[in-house]
Amino acid sequence: MTYDLILGDYAYSSWSLRGWLLLARFGVPYRVRLLDFDAEASVAQQLADLAPARTVPVLVTPEGVAVSGSFAMAEELASRHPEAGIWPKDARARATARTLVAEMHAGFGALRGDCPMNLRTAYSGVTPSAAVLADLARIETLWQHARATCAPTGPWLCGDYSAADAFFAPVAARIAGYGLSVSEEARAYVAAHLADPAFRRWRAMGLVRGATLARYAKPYAAVPWPGPVPRPARAVAEGTPENMACPYSGDPVTDLMESEGRIFGFCNPFCRDKTVADPDAWPAFVALRDGV
Repeated sequence: MTYDLILGDYAYSSWSLRGWLLLARFGVPYRVRLLDFDAEASVAQQLADLAPARTVPVLVTPEGVAVSGSFAMAEELASRHPEAGIWPKDARARATARTLVAEMHAGFGALRGDCPMNLRTAYSGVTPSAAVLADLARIETLWQHARATCAPTGPWLCGDYSAADAFFAPVAARIAGYGLSVSEEARAYVAAHLADPAFRRWRAMGLVRGATLARYAKPYAAVPWPGPVPRPARAVAEGTPENMACPYSGDPVTDLMESEGRIFGFCNPFCRDKTVADPDAWPAFVALRDGV
C-alpha cells in the first residue's frame, strides 16, 4: 500500500514537514510530488487535479481519495496502519497527544506569521513580539503538561515519537532558527528535533531542492544553523567511486561525491546533493560508507 504525497517546498513549508514526517518517520510507503512555491500558479491552482484540496500537504490514498490537512492525514494513516505507532498505544498518552496536535493545528498564529519556517538560514538578534512570547509560553505549557502526564523516558513528548512530535517539529525549527528564548527543558526538546535523522533528511533536501525565496527572508543577522554540524562532503566531477550502484535506487552511478578522502556515486544530482548536505542523515548511505 503506497501513498502519493503532495508537498510544498522542503525549506519553507512547515505543514508539508508535518505531513511528510507522518509517513517517513513511521515507515509508511509513499511517493512524493513537489509543488513549486516559486511558480506563477498558486498552490491551489497546482492542486487543481486534486480539488477540493487547496493547500499542502495532500495524501492520496491507494483508492485515489485526496486527504488534505495534516491532522486528517494523521487520523487516516493511524486507522490504516495501527501498527505504525502514529498515536501512542497508552490511552492516557494518546489522549494527551491528540490534545496537543489539535491545538498546534489550529493555533499559534503569531509565531507562524512572525517567524515563518526557513530551514536555509538561522538568525540572531530577534526581538519577539508580545504575541509571539505568549505563543511560546503556551507551547511550553503544553510540552510541560505532556511530559508530566506521560512521564516519557526519552526526549519525545508522550513516550515514543508520535504524531504530537511530528506536529511540533516545525515549531522546534522556528525556535532554533530565530534563536527564541525558551526554558532549558524546552531547548532540550528542540535539540532532539534538530538531531533527529528524519528531520535532518528533510532539511538536507530543503538546502538543495528549490529556489531561495526572498519573501521568507527576515531583516536579522544570519548565523549558522544551530543543529548538528554535517560531516564534510562535496560534489566532484571526477574520481573512482567505491560503489557502482546508488545506495538509494540501486541504479548505476552517474554523479560523484567526495567525503573525507573517499569517493561515492549516486544515480542523479539530487541523490548526490542531498547526501552532500548531510551525509549522516541518510541510513542507506551510512550503511554503504560504514559497511553496516
